[in-house]
Amino acid sequence: MVTSPATPSNVLVLVVEDEPAIATAIARRLSAEGWRVEMAHDGHAGVSMAGALRPDVVVLDVMLPGLDGLEVCRRIQADRPVPVLMLTARDDETDMLIGLGVGADDYMTKPFSMRELVARTKALLRRQERAARAAELDAGTSGTVPPLTVGDVTVDRAQRRVHRGAVEVHLTPTEFDLLVTLVSSPRTVLTRERLLAEVWDWVDASGTRTVDSHVKALRRKLGADLIRTVHGVGYAFEPAADPGGPTR
Repeated sequence: MVTSPATPSNVLVLVVEDEPAIATAIARRLSAEGWRVEMAHDGHAGVSMAGALRPDVVVLDVMLPGLDGLEVCRRIQADRPVPVLMLTARDDETDMLIGLGVGADDYMTKPFSMRELVARTKALLRRQERAARAAELDAGTSGTVPPLTVGDVTVDRAQRRVHRGAVEVHLTPTEFDLLVTLVSSPRTVLTRERLLAEVWDWVDASGTRTVDSHVKALRRKLGADLIRTVHGVGYAFEPAADPGGPTR
């Protein structure tokens, strides 16, 4: 049986932010959506509360006392994968890549609009629900979901594992979803807006930088030769040696 969609009152958001005024403003705005919101004001409390409360999504500041947001994210993800929206005061792509590398799904740079914060949180929740539904449907089928293979890259969608040749490549949930989308249409240029909509369920083009950062993270893990940039348009999965397209 497929799980029913979560109602707003069943959604729990954990806000980890050390500035009380910012944390309170975020909590009030998210609570206005009907979600339950809990707050932590330092890194250690954030890790502890994430483990105890098991939130549906975490809004996490990078600069925190005790443990910084990157270490908090790493520990949270090691305990239980959960969507994380990181907040950063620095518009530095290196910091963003590091954040994505420890398991963050998205990031926003301060100052940000509360409208966009809500929209991105909703997108993360929709992705989580969609992934849960897909996993439940896959578990209910008699056979396994066949892997996607393009060139020397194999993507096992049932087990969410990726290999390049004989080497397993460990990806975050978002990186995996992005790779599946690209590999499913090899040698086809997918616009940033399409990737943003299909992977992040986010239809506002203001998030296209998130796509760029995740593509860079994928290249660092899989190799820079697999994903071609089409400047001003988007990306295409295009391995050098493709024996005949994807097998499904």
